[in-house]
Order: sequence, then structure tokens, then C-alpha cells
Amino acid sequence: MDWGNLGFGYIKTDWNVRSTWRDGAWSPLEMTDSEYLTLHMASTCLHYGQEAFEGLKAFRGADGKVRIFRLEENARRMIRTAEYTMMAPPTMELFREACVEAVKRNEKYIPPYGTGASLYIRPLLIGTGAQVGVKPAKEYMFVVFVTPVGPYYKEGFRPISVMVDRHHDRSAPLGTGFVKVGGNYAASLLSGAEAARANYPSVLYLDACEKKYIDECGAANFFAIRDGVYITPRSTSILPSITNMSIRQLATDFGLKVEDREVEFAEIPTFEEAGACGTAAVISPIGKIYDPDNEKTYILGDGVTPGPWCVKLYDALRAIQYGEAPDPRNWNTII
Repeated sequence: MDWGNLGFGYIKTDWNVRSTWRDGAWSPLEMTDSEYLTLHMASTCLHYGQEAFEGLKAFRGADGKVRIFRLEENARRMIRTAEYTMMAPPTMELFREACVEAVKRNEKYIPPYGTGASLYIRPLLIGTGAQVGVKPAKEYMFVVFVTPVGPYYKEGFRPISVMVDRHHDRSAPLGTGFVKVGGNYAASLLSGAEAARANYPSVLYLDACEKKYIDECGAANFFAIRDGVYITPRSTSILPSITNMSIRQLATDFGLKVEDREVEFAEIPTFEEAGACGTAAVISPIGKIYDPDNEKTYILGDGVTPGPWCVKLYDALRAIQYGEAPDPRNWNTII
């Protein structure tokens, strides 16, 4: 493979791992080379949205070791999602075993150190039991597959331009925005396509009620830097990003004050830097924010180069993921 020029997409690997929940228990892991699932046409994942997924990465480090970043936090988030959508949650042990086994079985697909690429891990939980009538399934399937990936945005670690969308909501307060279900992403497809047609790779969503506060940036959390403060929105419609959680800790370590609060859209002109953060993109600095309703463009920094704090936080996180820096909080699982 041309490791240095990988995009962010699906590439077939050799094995995936699966377990089935039936009669109150999860089955032992099964290894398969099939890319397909056999589902009953009345499965609850197809009709009532009983579906959850996670995204995490494995990195080949500077020392040759393979590290999975924050595996336990992803497991906890999937368990929270499963409980909210009334699915049988995988245990911490099952989640860990499945992810580690999927990485080991596909070791040859882990990109070499220095290429900037990684092995993306996708755990998937679906309701497979047949129901006609809105109720939880009695059977579930847990699947983990992997695929090598490059940067989420083709720009790589360079500022992106985003477009504000006041006419669609990715999620709503007290809904499913705080858990990782597919429906949240389906709700973002239309606005994402509209932004792409206008040559904006991402969308900035505002709160569903007043369109006054910043929610998320596409499929990633939003953050901004101002006067030595790391600012990130708080809302019940925002997915708690594990990457954002990690960056907040690093920001604190570097002496920044961290504010997790409602962030008014009106504050944007005062920000020195801004970015979107998540597992896929890690950090994507934001250079421009276009508000089509007011025909106004906001420039962050110089608009074309990442701000110093975005660079420092990005480099620090990547150094931990690749084993180039100490990992005092044991964020990595070494396999």
C-alpha cells in the first residue's frame, strides 16, 4: 500500500470478529473473513434504530510497539449508548478482547511508523432480533472490523473552512445527541452535502432551540482558544468526544484554563484559534467560518496556517499515540 497517501475510507482487511447476544449472554468471539452480515428483515437495527458504533485507532509506534488509544473510554461510551437505546451492552472485557484480537489478526495492515496513517477500529453493535412493534430486540450482534486510514480531511493538518447551518439540526437536547448512534450521522448528511456543494468540507451546527449557541462541527467537537483559555461547548446534544477529553487534559497540563460551557456564536470574532476534534480528524484547525444567512465570513488567525495552540496540542496528542512521549495516564493499550 501507498501508506503515505491513504485517504479516510474503507479498505478490506483479512479478518473481523463477532459475538452474538442470545438468551442473556454473549457468545465466544468468532473470527471470520466475510464482510457481510446475515440479518432478519425485521431486525430492530433496520426499523427502530437499535444501532451503535465506536471509532478508535491503533498506531505503530516509534519503538515498533502497537498502541490502541483510549480503548477503555470507547468501551464505556458504547456501554452508555447501548443502555440508552436499550441494547445489550458488550462487557468491558468483551470490547477489549474483540478490539485487540481484530488488530492482532490484521497486523499487516497497521501502517508503518512515520507515514502519518493509522489502523481505524470500528466496533459495531446492532439489534438483530426480529420485531414488528417498537420494542427492544431479544438478540444482538457485536462486530469489530478494522481498516487502515489516512487523514479524515484531504487538507490534512491545515485549516479547514466551515459553513454555519441554521436550517438543520444534527440532534436535539434530551435526544440521542450525547450517544453514538447512526441516526445522528444520517441527520447530518443533507447539510454536509449542501456545504460540500459550496466547497466547505464541514458544517457548524448551532443549538436546536435558539440558534444562539455553538453545538458541534460536523462529526467532531468544536473548541476555541482565547486569552489563555481552552473553550469548548457544553450541551446535551453533543457527543462527548474522547479526543476532546484528552485535549482538555493536555491543555490543562500546558497551563491553559479550560472552560466547558455554553458558547455563543457571537463570540466567534473574539477567538484567536478554533478547531474541530475527534478520533477521525484528531484536530482540524478552522481557518474560516462562513455564515450564509448573514453573508459574513469570520477569519481565525491568518486563515491559512494552524494556530500555535492547535499545533502544540496536536503534536502532544500524536506524540503520546505514537509512543514518542510518556503516557503518564496510561491512555494507550499496548499489544
